[in-house]
Amino acid sequence: MKSARHVIICGRVQGVWFRGWTKQKATSLGLTGWVRNLRSGDVEAIFQGKPADIDLMLAACWQGPPTADVTNIEISECAPSNLQDFRQLATN
Repeated sequence: MKSARHVIICGRVQGVWFRGWTKQKATSLGLTGWVRNLRSGDVEAIFQGKPADIDLMLAACWQGPPTADVTNIEISECAPSNLQDFRQLATN
């Protein structure tokens, strides 16, 4: 069963390779979706896949790449889309 979560990751998450790390980690877990920087300084992502794999991704996001400092993650359910891969998008 495919599930999806929309997340906003807060803290020192820009300029620390968070988007690239997220793309690699999500792809390794077999997730689809996307990640992008927000002008607010946060990172936004959609993770789609098996619920257990999404949970692993969300737990990993609390660590992030070595120079990141995550202070909060806002998580909400969302409807899965037809994306076939995981993408790194431009800043919104």
